[in-house]
Amino acid sequence: MLTYEQARQKVIEEVSKKRGPRAKVDLSVWDALGYVLAQDVKSDRAYPPFDRSTRDGYAVRAAEAKSGAKLRRVGEIKAGDTVTQPLAPGTCVQIMTGAAVPQGADAVVMIEHTRAEGETILFERDAQPGQNIVPRGSEGAAGQVLLSAGMRLGYAELALTAQVGAVQLQCAQKPRVAILSTGDEVVSVEKMPGSFQIRNSNTVSLAAQVRLSGGEPVLLGNAADRADDLREKIHRGLREDLLVLSGGVSMGKYDLVESVLKELGAEFHFDAVAIRPGKPAVFGRCGETFVFGLPGNPVSTMVTFELFVAPAIDLLNGADARPLPLLEARLGETLHEKPGLTHFLPARVEWKAATAEVRPLKWQGSGDIAALAKANCFLVVPADRAEVQTGEPVSILLRKDVI
Repeated sequence: MLTYEQARQKVIEEVSKKRGPRAKVDLSVWDALGYVLAQDVKSDRAYPPFDRSTRDGYAVRAAEAKSGAKLRRVGEIKAGDTVTQPLAPGTCVQIMTGAAVPQGADAVVMIEHTRAEGETILFERDAQPGQNIVPRGSEGAAGQVLLSAGMRLGYAELALTAQVGAVQLQCAQKPRVAILSTGDEVVSVEKMPGSFQIRNSNTVSLAAQVRLSGGEPVLLGNAADRADDLREKIHRGLREDLLVLSGGVSMGKYDLVESVLKELGAEFHFDAVAIRPGKPAVFGRCGETFVFGLPGNPVSTMVTFELFVAPAIDLLNGADARPLPLLEARLGETLHEKPGLTHFLPARVEWKAATAEVRPLKWQGSGDIAALAKANCFLVVPADRAEVQTGEPVSILLRKDVI
């Protein structure tokens, strides 16, 4: 079996071979959150377009504004004012944060470091050239590429595109991810399940994870534990960029996913990973479509999606695969786990000042969705550790949808 790191790297290597230009879609800046740019975004002018004050205070010549010096106040400049008059020697001008610094001034002294005596301003500290001023063009020159094709658009990136007037953006079309659950025991979430049936929660969680990862979910419903029904629905899923199945990948009599995929000519890159939960995870390619077979127990499904499917969606979007959101925390209570597999345990991390402390949650195994709904991370226990003591540093995998 591969370690989860090896399996994740295998996904990245294989999907990278298919990475290429995607179809483009034109979007308004208002609608482009989470998309990947398919164009460069350039600055339409210098930013800032003028020397900008970062403090409320007085614009001065630094050489004149020494501790104890007095200068005559000759006016006021607020943000948005047109400034054409240079600063005369021996004078200062009151200025607000964000306002343009007049020609001739080379420093802004914070108002807290001055004292007004009528129209004369007493300076209580030496001014330094350049203090509290952002020079024109220091954030971006005219024509400079500020965002490159392949970058994902978050709120800061969208603010930057708006600042430079790029309100219509060419973005990569999101990859379409077919989602297919399996099992005779699974019924639609809208139905009342029988005494020994369960609602199809996996499709709901997978669709949410696909959206969070930058993909477009295509819901195929549920396949019965029959090869003909599974084959028909897999055929439909292979029309999309990616096919994700949940369930049917273990060693049971009715776990048919791998055998049906083999009939269809699939090539497998791995069919087990040394983790718990999620050991029977499958990754391969069938024709032109990458296929993931994830274990059917809900927590297993969610863990393996984050580890293996999310980077594939990144790459199919034309972006780089994002690193796993792993952090270090201090363990809040001693752990005892069976060695041999890397464990991903539902847990809750809290911050005490700057120190993160994590505690595992009580859970009933990989079918316990209720426990995971209380968790904000997974506590990662290495395969070679049978015991981890209170206070030891441990790795945690953040649930990026809630933190």
